Formats: sequence, C-alpha cells, structure tokens
Amino acid sequence: MIIVLSCFNVADYFIWLANETGSFISNLKLQKLVYYAQAWHLALHDTPLFPEDFQAWIHGPVIPALYQKYKVFGWQPILEDAKPQLPQEVQEFLDEVAQEYFACDGYELEQMTHVEAPWNLARGNLPPDAPSNEVIKKEWMKEYYGSRVEEED
Repeated sequence: MIIVLSCFNVADYFIWLANETGSFISNLKLQKLVYYAQAWHLALHDTPLFPEDFQAWIHGPVIPALYQKYKVFGWQPILEDAKPQLPQEVQEFLDEVAQEYFACDGYELEQMTHVEAPWNLARGNLPPDAPSNEVIKKEWMKEYYGSRVEEED
C-alpha cells in the first residue's frame, strides 16, 4: 500500500514535536522545517515527500495553503494538538531533519534559505522586499541539496 503524504502531514509532525519538547514553533519556522524535509527527501531519496510546491516569498520558501492554515497565529507559536499519522520510515527521516534544524529559530532558518540556490533561483533579480509567488522547482532543490549530500559523504 502506498501512502500519499501532504505537506500537512509533515507539518503535523513538527507541531507535535514542538508540543512534546516544549519548543516554540511559529508559522515561519514550520514552513522552513517542512521545506528542509522536502529538500533532503528529494536529495536523498530522489522523490518528493509530498506533492505541494513552495513559493519564493520574501521570508523564504512557503507553501501558500500551509501558510493560510496557520496564519491566524501570526508570529506567535502554533498552539494546536497535532497527532501525526506517518509511516515508520517517514517518521525516522523527519527525526533526522529535526535533529539538524529544529533547534534553529524561524529567523535563522529564513536566513539559511536566503543564501541557498533554490530560493534565489526562483526569485531571480527581485529586490529582497518584493513579493513573489514564483515556484521553487523541485529539480533545483534536488540538485542543490543532492550536491551537499555528496560533499558530506
């Protein structure tokens, strides 16, 4: 049986983790964690973790539907009871992503995405404060993070 995940399943995991560990997770931080989960899944497994696309917004990669769901929290922590339903291997993969990025705050994660190629490619020559809904192509994510996997091996 093939389980099809959405960005909301992945977001639930990170919200659940924040609740479990008493950590602060804002919409900004959530978007970046979901982004890095997708990016590293593309790099390591050659397939997307979920079908939704990220757009190159001012504050970094964003999935508009995910943003809309949590925008009511503004810059405050997302206070929601999340019960992620994930296959074991996906949970283990997300645990690894969390080990790498969960301790960072949303602003740090935003800064990291701003110096990486996929977000910059999507934004092109736009000024830093210009809105954009350009899609960050999955191929760019796979290529960029895939090259970082090779460097670390």
